[in-house]
Amino acid sequence: MIGRAKTAGMDNMNVPNHIAFILDGNRRWAQKHRLSLFGHKQGGKKFEDVLDWCLKLGVPHVSAYVLSTENLNRPKKELDEIFKVAFDFLKNWEKEKTIFDKYEVNVRFVGDLGKLPPKLVKLMGRIMRRTAKYQKRALNILVAYGSRFELTNVMRKVAEKAIKTGHIEITEKEINKNLLVPVPIDLLIRTGGMQRLSNFMLWQASYAELIFLDTLWPDFTKKDLIWCIKEYNRRQRKFGK
Repeated sequence: MIGRAKTAGMDNMNVPNHIAFILDGNRRWAQKHRLSLFGHKQGGKKFEDVLDWCLKLGVPHVSAYVLSTENLNRPKKELDEIFKVAFDFLKNWEKEKTIFDKYEVNVRFVGDLGKLPPKLVKLMGRIMRRTAKYQKRALNILVAYGSRFELTNVMRKVAEKAIKTGHIEITEKEINKNLLVPVPIDLLIRTGGMQRLSNFMLWQASYAELIFLDTLWPDFTKKDLIWCIKEYNRRQRKFGK
């Protein structure tokens, strides 16, 4: 499903059904501005801006890669600060009449949540329950996530079903049904200058259009987003045909 954008400068171009972001560059932004770990706070504020832009453009599905399974191996002091920033940031998402209510957004936190602080997980649970009634749009926050983790769990579920039913059949449909995020990515944007997927939704990104920007995440602008969507429209998607 692809909608039409009516924002100035978009020229009624097609809007991707699912835009995914790899939010890279927060730490380097902080170092550049000599602000310690403040980059994560700035990155959070920027994401709220980007989400608002996407919703106003009519993007139905947005995913954000904020913390990978590999990131969990960072020093405890840094992780504790990240978790604190995340908790303080997400507290605002519990409030009444948020952007999620305005645009009817179903918020989901996806990943190995058991590896996160219980206090943070409970907060995420409350946000998910509060927005579960909305089905018009979806926001996936991938935290403590890795595609290998996801696909390993998928294969385990498929195998368990096969053992239980005595019928062994592995199909794309069965795999899709068990994915944490079942919607394929149309446009994947990574900031920060790195040109790799970093274990991010490898199945869902099979035919995604990839755009890598040198811009650090906190410096990402609406102009950058519109440029990416225009570039997406310039490309011919063949899906291997």
